[in-house]
Amino acid sequence: MDARDVVITEVGPRDGLQNTQSFMPTAAKKAWISAEAAAGVPAIEVCSFVPAKLIPQFVDAEEVLAYANSLAGLKPVVLVPNVKGCERALAAGARRIMVPISVSEAHSMSNVRKTTTQAIEDFARMADLVKVQAQRAQLVGACSTAFGCSLQGAVAEADVLRVALALRAAGADAISLADTVGYANPEQVKRLFRAVRKAIGEDFPIEAHFHNTRGLGLANALAAYEVGVRRFDSTLGGLGGCPFAPGASGNVVTEDLVFMFESMGVNTGIDLGKLIEVRRTAFAALPEAELYGHIAKAGLPKGFQPSAQAA
Repeated sequence: MDARDVVITEVGPRDGLQNTQSFMPTAAKKAWISAEAAAGVPAIEVCSFVPAKLIPQFVDAEEVLAYANSLAGLKPVVLVPNVKGCERALAAGARRIMVPISVSEAHSMSNVRKTTTQAIEDFARMADLVKVQAQRAQLVGACSTAFGCSLQGAVAEADVLRVALALRAAGADAISLADTVGYANPEQVKRLFRAVRKAIGEDFPIEAHFHNTRGLGLANALAAYEVGVRRFDSTLGGLGGCPFAPGASGNVVTEDLVFMFESMGVNTGIDLGKLIEVRRTAFAALPEAELYGHIAKAGLPKGFQPSAQAA
């Protein structure tokens, strides 16, 4: 039985790499994924099924996913932007598919060249593809720019609720609220997650994806946890950002997020020492990568015990 109190999904091999200037060799990606899995990270977003001409980093998506699927105990996640990407992902053996749907119309047009309504219609088509599988994959609808947009500015709460409800009706297995450009604050996080929870039902899974662009990533993750969220995305070293949203720098740092929860007595199931070691080795193939985070640099406090030992 998995005794984790929260599930942390490492999204670095997808969200972290989509903005890097140089290509991370396929072997290095595999080594990164296997090392984090060995450290106890239960889910890793390993690639994106997008045209290689748009994001060359994922030209090896099929190979990377096949490798991730071979790792015992790991739940690989992939991102797809459209129906064609979903078809590719399913053919490659995807088990959990994340589909970003921009609540901001401006971001939707920049990201997928479709209105939000058109993107939701595509999501429904993806749900139909998933339904006919012999072994059905999980389909997650991510409400991108749910807390604000660097292109549009403010995003109305009513629009977030509308998109979340539409994604559930279209066949989503879970909803993620994403602070794509790092605009959220803890009070807003609590208010929006509560509103979405009330709208879509108490038992429907809701997840969180925060960026640390303005330094509030951990505070926002804690706020989400306090209102019942138990699944979070993050990236090793805080790598990442959206290439179609100006100023959207790195995600919440996986190591710091794990440390926060473990120091609170919240079990992540992740070996923090091993995770910090992965940070030291994973980016040798990306010497230009700018890494963030505190615990890897400051070290663990003297006498620190992870939640499982502390209990």
